[in-house]
Amino acid sequence: MISRREFMQAVTAASVIYGGDAAWTQLAAQQKMSQSDLLSFKPYGNVTIAHLTDIHAQIKPIWFREPSINLGVGEAEGKPPHVTGEDFLKLYDLKAGSPEAYALSSEAFVALANQYGRMGGIDRIATVLKHIRSERPGNTLFLDGGDTWHGSYTALQTKGADMVEVMNLLKPDAMTGHWEFTLGAARVKELADALPFPFLGANIFDNEWEEPAFEPFKMFERGGVQIAVIGQAFPYTPIANPRWMIPNWSFGIREDEIKKQVKIVREAGAQLVILLSHNGFDVDRKMARQVEGIDVILSGHTHDALPKPLKVGKTLIVATGSNGKFISRLDLDVRNGAVQGYSYRLIPIFSDVIEADAEMAATVDKVRAPYEKELARVVGRTDSLLYRRGNFNGTIDDLICQALIEERDAEISLSPGFRWGPSLLPGQEITVEDMHNVCAMTYPAVYRNKMTGKFLKEILEDVADNLFNPDPYYQQGGDMVRVGGMGYTIDHKKPIGQRISNMTYLKDGTPIDPAREYVVAGWASINEATEGPAIWDVIEAHLKQNSPVRVSPNDAVKVI
Repeated sequence: MISRREFMQAVTAASVIYGGDAAWTQLAAQQKMSQSDLLSFKPYGNVTIAHLTDIHAQIKPIWFREPSINLGVGEAEGKPPHVTGEDFLKLYDLKAGSPEAYALSSEAFVALANQYGRMGGIDRIATVLKHIRSERPGNTLFLDGGDTWHGSYTALQTKGADMVEVMNLLKPDAMTGHWEFTLGAARVKELADALPFPFLGANIFDNEWEEPAFEPFKMFERGGVQIAVIGQAFPYTPIANPRWMIPNWSFGIREDEIKKQVKIVREAGAQLVILLSHNGFDVDRKMARQVEGIDVILSGHTHDALPKPLKVGKTLIVATGSNGKFISRLDLDVRNGAVQGYSYRLIPIFSDVIEADAEMAATVDKVRAPYEKELARVVGRTDSLLYRRGNFNGTIDDLICQALIEERDAEISLSPGFRWGPSLLPGQEITVEDMHNVCAMTYPAVYRNKMTGKFLKEILEDVADNLFNPDPYYQQGGDMVRVGGMGYTIDHKKPIGQRISNMTYLKDGTPIDPAREYVVAGWASINEATEGPAIWDVIEAHLKQNSPVRVSPNDAVKVI
C-alpha cells in the first residue's frame, strides 16, 4: 500500500523592445512561411542568448497541442502564462488560423496541424543555432534549461546517452536539470562529469558535506560583456520524483542561496546575470520580485511558450515552451553594467520549413539505429486526437486511465499529471515510440491497491494544493492527477481541504463513500518497493483489444 505522501510525490508574434523586427506578424499576414522568414532577426546590442528547455528527449519532429486550460491563482490569475485559446490570441494580437496561432495555442489544432505540419526536430534546431551563431560570432551564449535526458524510448534504453550525444553536438554553454535526476545519482554524476560544459545547480546540496553538489554558476565573456549564469534545478525533485534515487542530495527553492550567488558574481565583475531556471514560471515570477540583481530568468519546467518576455521590475522572464517546438533568441544591449535594451524572438521550429542540419541528422540516425525496428512497431491506431496538456484532463491520460481499469481489474484509476508527451492526430498509427513518448520513465510499475474514499479525497486535495496554492513557492509542479472511473467538482480558489466536492463513482453514479475501500490502479509511485507490470505493457495490452482508439469527451471533472 503506497502512502498518501508517496502517491502525491509521483504525481513570436515578435516581441521587440528598443529594437528588432516583426517577422511573426508578417507571417500571419502572408499565411505562408519560409526558412528566411522564421530566422529573420535584426541583430541588436552586443549579447545574444539562445535558450532551449524541456525538450524531453524529443529529437524527431512531433505534434504537440498546447493546453486549452491553464488556470492561475493569486497574483497570476488571468495573467500569462495562464491565458489560453482565443484569449491568448487576443492578448498577443495573433490571427486565428495563422502559423503562430497553431504553434502557440490549442485553437483548431487538428486542422492547423494538417496545414502546418509537425514541429521540432533537433536537426532543425541545429540549423537555427548555426544561423544565430553565424550572425553573432563571439556574442552568442546557448543555454539548456533541462528535462533533456528523459522522455523517450531511446533515452530510457541508453540511460540518457543518446541525448548527451546529440546535445553535445549542439554545444550548449551550460545546462540545469530535473527529470535527469530520475536516472539516479550515480548516472547523473557520470554523465554530468563527462559533459564538455557545466551542469549547474546552485540549489542542489550534498547532505553529508552540506556543500554544493554541482557548480552553482559559470562566468562567460560574450561581446566584451562578463556574463554570469546561475543554475537552478527543479526545487521539488525529491518530492515530485523518488527520493531514493538521489538520497544524498537536497534541493529547494533556496531564495537566500540565489541572493548569495548573485552577490558573489556581481562582486566578481558580472555585468549581466542570468538565472537558468527550472523553477516553473510562477515561481520565477516571484523570484524576480524577491531577488534583486537578476537581469534575465530563462524559465523552464511548466512548458509555457510566450511570444514576449515578461518584465518584473528590472528582470526579464523568458518562456521557451517544450518538446523542441521553439528556441528563444534574446539580443541584449549591455552597457555600463546594465541592460539598456533588448530585442526578442520566440523562433518556431516548423519542421517542414526549416532545413535539417546534415551532421545532426546523421547523428540522430546513428543513436536511433539500434532501436528503429522496435520504435516503428505499430501497437494500435487512434481515431481521436490524443494529447496530454491541460490542468485537469488530457485524452492520452483518459486512455491510460481506462487501460489501468480494464487491464488491472480496478474500479478507479489514477494517472500522474505529467506535462511531457507529444500529441497524436486522428487517423494516426500508434507505435512503440509514440507509446513511450508519454510513459518512458525509470519507475514505471503499475500498482493495484485498495484506497478508501476518504483517502482518495485527501489525495485530490493535496495534489490540487500543489497546483493551486496562491503562493507559488508552495506549488510543487505538474497538472492535476488524472482520474478514471470517478468524477468530482473542484473550486480551485478555495483553501486546501475545501477544493474537492461531489466525488462520484461513475460505474453506478453513487457518491464516493469515505468509508468504503475501492480497488485503485495507478503508476509512477515513488515507493522503491512498488511491484507491478510496466505501464507501457499495460497500455499495449489495452491497445491490442481496443484499437482504433476512440476517446469520448471527458466531463467527469467539473471546474467552478
